[in-house]
Amino acid sequence: MKNYIYLALAIVFEVFGSTMLKLSKGFTVFYPSVGVVVGFLVSFIFLGISLKGIPLSFAYAIWAGLGMALTAGVGVVLFKEEMSFLKTLALLLIIGGVVILNKSQSQSEKKEESVSSPSAESRLL
Repeated sequence: MKNYIYLALAIVFEVFGSTMLKLSKGFTVFYPSVGVVVGFLVSFIFLGISLKGIPLSFAYAIWAGLGMALTAGVGVVLFKEEMSFLKTLALLLIIGGVVILNKSQSQSEKKEESVSSPSAESRLL
């Protein structure tokens, strides 16, 4: 569970870094430029820590997918970017993919538990 908290923090800092990237105006504004570096650095640190207990393929897909969706949401809310039907559909597909990936991960973990735990029959012997 702790690794998922680190992954969530990695996503939050990635969204922060991306938002600061927009505000830095091509790294011409000092404080948002510092925010970009800090945001992405902290994001990668938390992503790396989360990889101690989460498979790379799963963690990276979640980090990239949810980071992208949340960053698009920030763009719409803070920067008044247009949200077209196709953009909405694409974001919903990304989020759906993350949900399916999460389900496949939990099913894989259940299979590993059932294989690694001895059955009641074998414990009696």
